[in-house]
Amino acid sequence: MGFGGTGVGGCWFRRLYVQVLVAIVAGVVVGWRWPEAGRAMEPVGTTFVAAMKMLIGPLVFLTVVGGIAGVADLRKVGLTGVKALAYFQVGTLIALVAGLVAGNVLRLGEGVHADPAALATSATAQRYVAGGESRKWWEFLTGLVPDSFFGAFVEGNVLQVIFLAVLFGVGLQAVGPVGAPLLDGVRRLTEVVFQVLGLVMKAAPVAAFAAMAYAIGAFGLAALAGLGSLVALFYATSILFVVVVLGGVLAAYVRLNIFRLIRHLKEEYLLVLGTSTSEPALPGLMRKLTDLGADRAVVGLVVPTGYSFNLDGAAIYLSLAALYIAQATDTPLGLGDQIALLAVLLLTSKGAAGVAGAGFLALTATLSALGTVPAAGIMLIFGIDKFMSECRALVNFSGNAVAALVIAKWSGALDSARARAVLAERPPSPSPEASGETIKVGVKPG
Repeated sequence: MGFGGTGVGGCWFRRLYVQVLVAIVAGVVVGWRWPEAGRAMEPVGTTFVAAMKMLIGPLVFLTVVGGIAGVADLRKVGLTGVKALAYFQVGTLIALVAGLVAGNVLRLGEGVHADPAALATSATAQRYVAGGESRKWWEFLTGLVPDSFFGAFVEGNVLQVIFLAVLFGVGLQAVGPVGAPLLDGVRRLTEVVFQVLGLVMKAAPVAAFAAMAYAIGAFGLAALAGLGSLVALFYATSILFVVVVLGGVLAAYVRLNIFRLIRHLKEEYLLVLGTSTSEPALPGLMRKLTDLGADRAVVGLVVPTGYSFNLDGAAIYLSLAALYIAQATDTPLGLGDQIALLAVLLLTSKGAAGVAGAGFLALTATLSALGTVPAAGIMLIFGIDKFMSECRALVNFSGNAVAALVIAKWSGALDSARARAVLAERPPSPSPEASGETIKVGVKPG
């Protein structure tokens, strides 16, 4: 069922995912045949993403506040957060290892023999290099606290919004019945924000067309020719990670099928593919996970946090790209060096969350901290990064969808029977919200 009602009834072409898919194909054709017209489409796509980001901050804040303030035992919230962070670290480590294994097996960088001193660095890439070299691994910790309450919303920093929401939710829960009217207002305002998002989502096909037309028109399909094997390896590794690792965890622990989950989230997947970022799909993901029977409080805490801390696609990209650059610049990396690389990546992969050019910032920060692989080597992959951004976003999105279901199951806050029925496209039992009941553990009624 489409977000915002676009997939309800009617003809097949009224479904949002069909419109987005057609728009993506049309965008590719326009960018390929008329590249100048494709490049002119950039403002349309960026405006849509900006509109979505504008609403994500308030949505995350309201969802987290409502979830925490409605829980009777705050220790359960803290325990859920600890479980989520532990899961995120393990998932990131497995994703990093997957990238290293793929790079070590095929060793695509060998034979390039690039001279780092001779690599021409563009102005844009130079900004990433400078930003990455000055970035410290601990900045994501000090950056949690915003300069002002509204500063986090103005800058669109999701981590800072979550920090404020947790504090506000704890405070609202602590005042007890006095805060009940405010909590009711938070829940009502959340529904209003979802309705506004539904209106914005109606422009998703236009945005997907514009973003894809610009990408193909600006970079061209020819950019894939030189490093097509690296792009193919990244896509193959990512697909195996989603199917084998994420699918295995989902099947073994939650008893759900990854392919059915992907089908259930097809509108969001196509939106991520069209815009090259997973942020516009966040509201739809949260709503559909709740509809599957996952507790709203768990979803509201795990998914937004995962958007900064659970970046499986970025982890695969970072380890594979770092190893490729090392091989291409004839920089030997033994087992000890690669273990050190993993340790650094576990930190730097979190450090650039929510920052423009986050992939290159994290990659440059990693190479600079490692000290053996030249940071200027990012120019070897700069031209094809755009063609890997879609895959990174899709894997990040998949990882957070699975993470929310795993943590909900782990916390005893998932209606597994309902989830299986919805994914099998059988009529599920009435949702907890629709029936006025609750599946939340330790949640105040009403």
